[in-house]
Amino acid sequence: MKRSNVRRAQGRRILDRERTYKWNQNQTQWQPRAIAANLNYLKSPKPGSTETRPLGIPTIRDRVVQAATRHVLEPILERQFAEHSYGFRPNRGCKDALRRVNALLKAGFKYVVDIDLKSYFDTIPHARLILELRKYVADNQLVALVEKFIHAEIKDGLETWTPTSGTPQGAIISPLLSNLYLNDLDHLLAKSGYEMTRYADDLVIQCRTREEAEQALALVAEWTTERGLTLHPTKTKIVHVDEDGFDFLGYRFIKHRRFPRKKSLQKLKDVIRDKTRRNNGSSLNTIIADLNRTLRGWFEYFKHSWRTTFPELDSWIRGRLRSLLRRRAKRKGRGGLRESIEYPNTFFAASGLFGLRDAHVRECQSSKR
Repeated sequence: MKRSNVRRAQGRRILDRERTYKWNQNQTQWQPRAIAANLNYLKSPKPGSTETRPLGIPTIRDRVVQAATRHVLEPILERQFAEHSYGFRPNRGCKDALRRVNALLKAGFKYVVDIDLKSYFDTIPHARLILELRKYVADNQLVALVEKFIHAEIKDGLETWTPTSGTPQGAIISPLLSNLYLNDLDHLLAKSGYEMTRYADDLVIQCRTREEAEQALALVAEWTTERGLTLHPTKTKIVHVDEDGFDFLGYRFIKHRRFPRKKSLQKLKDVIRDKTRRNNGSSLNTIIADLNRTLRGWFEYFKHSWRTTFPELDSWIRGRLRSLLRRRAKRKGRGGLRESIEYPNTFFAASGLFGLRDAHVRECQSSKR
């Protein structure tokens, strides 16, 4: 290595040490950005609902600091988390939670306690959350840093306030803290012998009898009251999968079948409607290529749905495309019999349209091998 390169490398190492020293000296004085730049408190509509979900978006600088803090905390807290908690954790995901729910249903756990925590992310008590964190983290400076994150001032229009509860959805560290606060409930249910599956604030408890389900619900109600949380009065309920069914992570479980829940279907159709508007000026091949990206991603998640799901969607999507082609032929109205003859199903298959039914058939065949 040339002498000049050696000197530059040594200089970089000295500079890094100085920056690290300054960070160690000043981390206790660090504050999130001022109100106007710290959190843009947005309200995002919930799919299929008139309700809105508040989102807190930290600045880039604060996101970097939160990411570094999570990098330190996550290995410590991961060792404490329950086995059947799947949300926002390394090497775990929605599909793992769905597999467990499906396996328990097949094993006869058909009474389901469907738990809905009302505005969970917005109602986590700060004082109790910090107490939970101190159980596992002895570094006072690190705990103080987390306190600054959750106490960061919020600006909503012309109004500003300092929150006393909740962790902003949109903040990097929020999922980790939300898992921490429910961790005691996870272990309590497991210790009491209940089959629990949780993904973030989506929680179901599966039981063999209604009596057992009622006892589990009473236990959860008592715990949430003690911890300053609220069960949604109408969405929290006990159901039998063969009679009422239940929703979990985008799926609708009913009897021995799974379907995309109505909100999931509506969200997909809204996206497809936007891509297949009759005034879309792109070529058919471009539109189909754009559709395929959406359809492949959707199918990858919902491919375990009951087989009747896919032909109906295929037919609806082709109908949207026929209406578009009818408009281009300067004919009014939606596509009808004439377009079905002029543009049969084979036409769209030859044009490369991703077929959900065909993909499901291939998936079933490959799983049997």
